[in-house]
Amino acid sequence: MSMPERIEHHACFGGAQEVWQHRSDVLGCDMRFGVYLPPQAKGGPCPVLYWLSGLTCTEQNFITKAGAQRYAAEHGIILVDPDTSPRGDNVADADGYDLGQGAGFYVNATQAPWAAHYRMYDYVVDELPALIEASFPATDARAISGHSMGGHGALVVALRNPGRYRSVSAFSPIVSPSTVPWGEKAFAAYLGDDRAAWRQYDATALVSGELSERLPLLIEQGGDDEFLAGQLKPELLQLAAEAHGHPLTLNLRPGYDHSYYFIASFIGAHIAYHAHALKA
Repeated sequence: MSMPERIEHHACFGGAQEVWQHRSDVLGCDMRFGVYLPPQAKGGPCPVLYWLSGLTCTEQNFITKAGAQRYAAEHGIILVDPDTSPRGDNVADADGYDLGQGAGFYVNATQAPWAAHYRMYDYVVDELPALIEASFPATDARAISGHSMGGHGALVVALRNPGRYRSVSAFSPIVSPSTVPWGEKAFAAYLGDDRAAWRQYDATALVSGELSERLPLLIEQGGDDEFLAGQLKPELLQLAAEAHGHPLTLNLRPGYDHSYYFIASFIGAHIAYHAHALKA
């Protein structure tokens, strides 16, 4: 494991907001991630909340727009947010915002030319947490959250890894990527045409299957989200959860859209939710 290099450091709410870079063996490229270290980290290890961002984002969107640091400082939680895809001149890309760099969809690609680098699932589940827990004052108590494509990633990662996360939440997640245009485009490219292979990265399909852990799901959704009807469809996950007895809280917020203004409005409640689980 290569040691990370710090490239940004800013004092923030008694702690520090930092950005680090490292060579990822899993992705075969240099990767950046944000780390917020709360003031409590100066006195000993703290639990970690991982945040997965959405299409077109880098590690910068969450740390500059969500306003999460003040709540992490209050609760003594480390925040970690990776980039959304592999990057670099030698990494495959595509025209448009919803495939290629900036659109990794948190899967392990199996199709050329994507399979060489696009293994964001393994990066999020294994490589990044191992690096964080080896390099920072972090415990192995983990929670995960995310937005849109990252909300999809957070739900899938938590559902597929029982016991690894104490809690999971999502803002405006793509809950059924196998059945909406964003997911169909990405999954066909990254995973091929066999839709059975897509189910392992589809939260609604996972909830509908046999799970050894029924980790409660917390979802925040804006009622005026422009992608609500065509791409997000939270009602599909709600129906699956009701049918299979999976605990789900779906908060539909009238008037809110898909933006970070929405995230900033409710991130404090989500961090408090994760803090309760992380310290239980």
